Amino acid sequence: MTDTTQLPVTTEEQKAREAREQVQVAEPKTLDALHTEHGDTIIADQVVEKLAGIATREVVGVYAMGSAAGRAISSIAQRIPGQKPAVSGGVSIEKGERQTAVDVSIVIEYGASIVDVADNIRENVIRAVEYATGLQVVSVDVNVTDVHLPEDESDVSNDAQRSDQLQ
Repeated sequence: MTDTTQLPVTTEEQKAREAREQVQVAEPKTLDALHTEHGDTIIADQVVEKLAGIATREVVGVYAMGSAAGRAISSIAQRIPGQKPAVSGGVSIEKGERQTAVDVSIVIEYGASIVDVADNIRENVIRAVEYATGLQVVSVDVNVTDVHLPEDESDVSNDAQRSDQLQ
């Protein structure tokens, strides 16, 4: 008489069997511009943020980037010797291996169409980021935090003159 019952499997045998099954099931790596047969290209988040920031600043009607508080902190930080201007201020992203989503916060010039400026920002950011990185931009959200009025500029120049006179 033959015994058809199977002996219990040890933990090591079970792990080895699962590893063999995973190797057999593993799909081949999907190749694209960032993932080639010779290796992968990894792009840091701050690279995408800088590209999106520069592309946003190029759009006519954008006066500044970020919120008032963020711009004030950036202004103070730029006074420290050796500091470079932050081109990624007002930009945040979510990035995966092949796609990214971009959020930009802007101050718009008075008289500019918010709808037109936002559309131009989206087009420019998508073009710049996709061309430079190969990542697909799935969304560009534009947050308008303020409107720059012409009289705001004269207030700033008057403040600068007053501080010069005090020194």
